[in-house]
Amino acid sequence: MGGGVGSVLRYAIAKSFNGYFQHFYLGTFLVNIIGCLIIGFILGLTAKNNFINDNYTLLLATGFCGGFTTFSSFAFEKHTLLSAGEYFNFSIYTISSIVIGILAVVLGLWLSKLT
Repeated sequence: MGGGVGSVLRYAIAKSFNGYFQHFYLGTFLVNIIGCLIIGFILGLTAKNNFINDNYTLLLATGFCGGFTTFSSFAFEKHTLLSAGEYFNFSIYTISSIVIGILAVVLGLWLSKLT
């Protein structure tokens, strides 16, 4: 159920935002960063005194975040940028997705400690 909701939401966001910049997939980028933030927050709450039980953790982290974020689209878009000779955009998109994604997980973990 979580994966289905996450997938539909991912599609809606990607459809809405991917056309804003030529050669930069803003929708996929946003989905992946938001997903990193959410999973960091959920897993942080789970680790903090079992604030979220195992069933909800599976529903939200594995299900929703697994359906919401999309590494396969990320990889395909990298291939598209490389095939088009967009090396600069490929580099910026790849590096920023990884670095900001990791920072979003850290932020999610930090936010979970505030609750």
